[in-house]
Amino acid sequence: MKYLCLVYIEEKKLAAASPAEPDALKDDECIAYDEGLRKRGVCLASEALQPVETATTVRVRNGKVSITDGPFAETKEQLAGFYLIDARDLNEAIQVASKIPPARLGSIEVRPIRELTSSSGDKRMY
Repeated sequence: MKYLCLVYIEEKKLAAASPAEPDALKDDECIAYDEGLRKRGVCLASEALQPVETATTVRVRNGKVSITDGPFAETKEQLAGFYLIDARDLNEAIQVASKIPPARLGSIEVRPIRELTSSSGDKRMY
């Protein structure tokens, strides 16, 4: 089953972390974990996101498009990246998520992927 592991972190906390601090996350550590998951066939896709200031939120209400700079909601932690994984079940997905390096400073939301089925019976990921 496919799961999306959404990486949330307080960007200010991450930026303030000194490289000497044990909890400071380095790109190399994230890349190494990602490579290990891919070798095992668990990681299907993963990416880090640009800072939240670069976000644009799009809404359509009554046929009118509204564009807002920034994230949808003000929160303490921001979406920083994701891992799309293939796991046997939720327990395995949680085990994978618990080892994602940014989990030490932020949180990882694990959510199952929902397959969409068209009226013709075709299945697609949305």
